Amino acid sequence: MEYTQLGRTGLKVSRIVLGTMNFGPQTDEADSHTIMDVALGAGVNFFDTANVYGWGENKGRTEEIIGTWFAKGGDRRDKVVLATKVFGNMGSDGADWPNQDRLSALNIRRSVDASLRRLQTDHIDLYQFHHVDRTTPWDEIWQAVDVLVQQGKILYAGSSNHAGWHIAQANEAARRRGSYGLVSEQCLYNLAERRAEMEVIPAAEAYGLGVIPWSPLQGGLLGGAIRKEREGTSGRSVESLASTKVREQVQAYEDLLDKHGLAPGEVALAWLLTRPGVTGPIVGPRTPDQLGSALRAVELKLSDEVLAGLEGIFPGPGPSPEAFAW
Repeated sequence: MEYTQLGRTGLKVSRIVLGTMNFGPQTDEADSHTIMDVALGAGVNFFDTANVYGWGENKGRTEEIIGTWFAKGGDRRDKVVLATKVFGNMGSDGADWPNQDRLSALNIRRSVDASLRRLQTDHIDLYQFHHVDRTTPWDEIWQAVDVLVQQGKILYAGSSNHAGWHIAQANEAARRRGSYGLVSEQCLYNLAERRAEMEVIPAAEAYGLGVIPWSPLQGGLLGGAIRKEREGTSGRSVESLASTKVREQVQAYEDLLDKHGLAPGEVALAWLLTRPGVTGPIVGPRTPDQLGSALRAVELKLSDEVLAGLEGIFPGPGPSPEAFAW
């Protein structure tokens, strides 16, 4: 496994991030524990979750599964950089009751304590804002975060699904207060979806945030979707994932990789590891075999010819404002 610093921090994390969203809804507790054991054994030390994972009536279930894994001991908790998120409504009855979601100081305080109980730990290493809260001022958010840091309940704060100007706004507010500010941004970013390159990633680099791409295979589209459809091994049709134009791109992508004897899913991850500012993509395996494919991507070095071919098939938007101004 390769490691890198998380943004401007001194925290060292693996270049593959274990996403846990499938734990509970698609992967039972025993298999989830096996996947985490395999990941840790392979050197993956960065685990990502969220308080709402488990979804519906089972919100919080994913954190509970991680908590029972930590409770097995064996230095599991000490070896893991643990990231979770806050924003979504956690009301047990499903009602839209006030102060059970978003980023008010009250909800942040309650949500941290609830996550700590489910995770069976005394602290969260990276506490992420799952979405931007347009109704809560950043001064209030940073006041709540600073208290939690002083209490030892969290160490760092990160964002997810924030625009570039939100990152700037957040860290300028933190600067005024003498707070440390955001250290990471978790965003949608992959070969087929590169709009983050316009403003989100430049803002993250300027403010020292590590970029953590989610959906690195664009929902499976970049994992050999056409080949799997042809072989009858995919549960979804390519048409359900993409437009006709994108299908043509994906076919060209798979043809290019067939020529070089490369696996599409591994290439999609390896490409992200070449991108400026990227700490590591989040992979959400449902089985240990799927995790193995992701781990191989770290060792895969893409040739200049392959990189040029990928750029030709999936061109980036270019920097802003040029990308939209002229």
